[in-house]
Amino acid sequence: MNSSLPAAPPELPVPEVSIIVPARNEEANLGACLESLIAQTGVTFEIIVADDSSTDRTRDIAQSFAGVRVISPGTPPADSTGKSWTGKNNAVVAGAKEARAPWLLFTDADTVHLPGSLERALAEARKEQADLLSYSPEQVVVTFAERAVMPIIFAELAVQYPPRKVREQNSVAANGQYILVRRAAYDAVGGHSAVATEILEDVALARLFRNAGKRVYFRYGGDAVRTRMYRNWPQLREGWTKNLALLFPQPTRLALQTLLFWMLAWSALAIAVSGALTQHFLWMLSAAFWLLFYRRIRAAHFAVANNLIAIAFGPPIFAYLLLRSKKAHASGQVSWKGRAYSTGASGEKISSKNASHEPIPGIESRRVRAKC
Repeated sequence: MNSSLPAAPPELPVPEVSIIVPARNEEANLGACLESLIAQTGVTFEIIVADDSSTDRTRDIAQSFAGVRVISPGTPPADSTGKSWTGKNNAVVAGAKEARAPWLLFTDADTVHLPGSLERALAEARKEQADLLSYSPEQVVVTFAERAVMPIIFAELAVQYPPRKVREQNSVAANGQYILVRRAAYDAVGGHSAVATEILEDVALARLFRNAGKRVYFRYGGDAVRTRMYRNWPQLREGWTKNLALLFPQPTRLALQTLLFWMLAWSALAIAVSGALTQHFLWMLSAAFWLLFYRRIRAAHFAVANNLIAIAFGPPIFAYLLLRSKKAHASGQVSWKGRAYSTGASGEKISSKNASHEPIPGIESRRVRAKC
């Protein structure tokens, strides 16, 4: 009788990149995301889906893909002050613990990755000597609400946070939809665990890297990845309510400025049309103000049709979302995907002290593609 012990299973080779996908109730998006990730070539990788207590078919969809590991992060813990981690941070921390590669890619379940993009991103990170590389994806918009307000928001973000400063390392930005990090640097700064209670965890993580002397590289990444942030008005409203007061230090002032600019633009256009009809050429010069408004929107690189829809209908919606976000943060609580998060601002006025002054995700040359 052969009494020798069975041979140990061979160890799997260490991949170059571990792809970590946090997912909570993402049955509408996850399939396309994983299909695009599995199809990547030119680099070895593993895919880890962190199913964040989904109540839909998210887990079943993830498990239907051969080679994809599915983990359960569990209930988000609290930090030493009693403030709860966000669900996404809890999920990516769990995924990072399971990852084996020297590079980690954190990417959202609503992203779709272009062929060969992972290989190119890794090569770009090495070329730029980046410890953290982040892409701002091409944004896909479909519904009227998306097409009306997204160009306004991203145009204002481009004004508030000029991407040139990011490229010159004078400021910092990152987009949580696509963050590629060197594992050694990620662990050295504490990773997502160090920013686990932050609602804008991507910016906070990039700031950790920069403050530790690590190189952060951020650009528009429409050549690599695209995403649709929100699929309907309730999602859009909840998502921007969560974020806008953190992105703009004076939301009330910006809301009023936006509405005033919108009314002046329409008044100028009406005067210009009247001038054209009556051949008062001096009045026709009023169209220049409207063109300035269009140029401001165009800076966010949206499609022409979306720009026109945004000019016509977007500013009042943006103003409403700004004020709604300020009110929610002032009350001390925002919600997202069925969870409530403390903002730490209950009873306080949202001010520049509470707001982020660092560049934020999605500010660099975002082109938006509309499906008709």
